[in-house]
Amino acid sequence: MSLLNALKWRYAVKKFDDSKTISPSEIDKIKEGFNLSASSYGLQPVELLLIHNKTIQKELVPMSMNQPQVAQASHVAVFCVKTSIDADYVIDYFNRIKEIRQTPDEILEPYRSHIIESFSSKTTEEVFLWSAKQAYIAMGNLLAVCADLSIDSCPMEGFEPDKYDAYFDLKAKGLRSVLVMPLGYRAEDDPFASMQKVRKPITDSVTDIL
Repeated sequence: MSLLNALKWRYAVKKFDDSKTISPSEIDKIKEGFNLSASSYGLQPVELLLIHNKTIQKELVPMSMNQPQVAQASHVAVFCVKTSIDADYVIDYFNRIKEIRQTPDEILEPYRSHIIESFSSKTTEEVFLWSAKQAYIAMGNLLAVCADLSIDSCPMEGFEPDKYDAYFDLKAKGLRSVLVMPLGYRAEDDPFASMQKVRKPITDSVTDIL
C-alpha cells in the first residue's frame, strides 16, 4: 500500500480490538519513526511514553475524558515535552553533531551560541508553547508511520494533562504531557471504519502560486 493510500485507509479509531497486540518488531519501527520526526533546530524536545500495560491503561481512562480506546488499544503513546531547554541540553545536541558528522567546533560555535542565547531569553511558558508545537509535528509524523505499517491509531487532545503529569511523575523528569495516541488494530464492529472521509476539495484547501 502506498503512503497516500495508507493515509486514505487510516481514520481516528473509535473502537480497538483489545485482543490484538502490536508485535515487538512493529513497535521498534514505530519508535524509529518517532525518533526520525522533524523538530525545530533539530533539538528533539519531545519524548514518548509508550504504554503497554492494561492496568495502567484502564487507570488512565478517567483522565482521558472516559474515552475507552485508551484501555482497548494495544499500546498508548503519550507525547511529552521538555519544560526547559538550557545550555547543557543544547551543548549535548551539538556534541552529537560533532560526533556523527565530524563537524569542526569553529563551524558549530556561532549557531550553538545563537540557540543558547535564544532560549535563555524565553519564559518557561514560551519554551512550553514552542515544545508543544514540536509535539504536534511528531504526532503527525507518527500517524503517517502507523498508517504505512497498517497500524491503527487515534490522536487525542481530550485528556487531563495535569493528571497524566502527576500519574507518571513527569514534573520530576522535566516534562509535561501534551498529546495522547492509542495504537493497535480497529475492531471489526467499529462503524467509523467503513465511513468515507470528509475533506474539503483540494482546490479549497490548496492554492497554487505560479
